[in-house]
Amino acid sequence: MTGRLAVVVAHPDDDTFACAASVARHADAPGFRFVLLHATSGEAGRIADPSLATPATLGAVREEEDRRAWVALGREPDRHEWFRYPDGGVVGVPFEALVERIAAVLDEERPDVVLTFGPDGITGHPDHVVTGVATTVAFHRVRARGGAGLRRLVWAALPASSIDAWNAWRADADMPPFDPLRIYDPHGVDDATIGYAARFPDDVAHRVIRSLAEHRTQADDVEAIPEERRMEAFGAEHGVVAWPARRPGDPVLGDLFEGL
Repeated sequence: MTGRLAVVVAHPDDDTFACAASVARHADAPGFRFVLLHATSGEAGRIADPSLATPATLGAVREEEDRRAWVALGREPDRHEWFRYPDGGVVGVPFEALVERIAAVLDEERPDVVLTFGPDGITGHPDHVVTGVATTVAFHRVRARGGAGLRRLVWAALPASSIDAWNAWRADADMPPFDPLRIYDPHGVDDATIGYAARFPDDVAHRVIRSLAEHRTQADDVEAIPEERRMEAFGAEHGVVAWPARRPGDPVLGDLFEGL
């Protein structure tokens, strides 16, 4: 089955990392609808090449990079909302206002699956954490009203075993390990909590890599990953199924819409 997907993230390129492979998989499926919400425009991010942007223009540049990333993937969002809260300042936004803004879109769209960050925020970034918490509250608020959709909530995540594998590679390359206590380093969750684990064919991984390449101001995020490991990194997605709660023995989903 394919259905309606809403993705709520904090910054441009969070979305590409979190769901581009799934969007590529379902891009041409009848009935697939893709709704994307960004809390910020990423204007406080890095600028890999000063010819690409200035601190004053970075937010607008990153919004355009995100648009181009979805064009490069071959499937643009059917609806794309930019909240334009301050990058690095989502924690300072009145929480109820953030929840209601997300809930309003979920109420209009009634997506089958909502994908956002979990409590770890993947990297511990406060914008990620607050966006994920607000989306989770909004999901349950809208679901409680009844009606169609809101059938699954997934928190994008990295299994701890994948971080261990990366750290082993980094040790071999004389690079410092990722530190789960350091903000901005990737954080893993207990493998036993992973309820969604998808592997994608090489052609999808290549599309994701092309999509990520459009985030030129943030290019070092991708370039830091060795070429020989990029197919592995971008040919998979993982998540915690936050609702409905997984029961012991439930199978791990191989697709966001599996079983709906």
